Amino acid sequence: MPPPQSWGFNDRLIRTCQKGMMKIIALFLALAACAAQPAPQMWGAKRHDVTRDGRQYALFQKGNQVEIIRLGWAAHGEHQAIRATMIEIIQQVTACRLVERTLQGDSGEMRARVACPRK
Repeated sequence: MPPPQSWGFNDRLIRTCQKGMMKIIALFLALAACAAQPAPQMWGAKRHDVTRDGRQYALFQKGNQVEIIRLGWAAHGEHQAIRATMIEIIQQVTACRLVERTLQGDSGEMRARVACPRK
């Protein structure tokens, strides 16, 4: 079989394409690893993974601060119900009362404070 150069391939072009593909693969792996990562102020928080109504959520709690992230896509018209579900999950998983005036975010990600009973 003749060497690749006789096929009309440019070895330099092939190596460049391979390097480009490796960068793309590395980018996708990095993005996949970033899924459901808490905000920097929540690093070190305890994580709770919750499935409700076929949808997955990641709840992070650090002291009286919480952050909940919806995993996956939501269709138009589902966001109000998802937001209500996220509020329920915060209170059920933490066993604390949500301080509603501190609630920020939308159906993708919410942050708030909770008031927990003393133990």
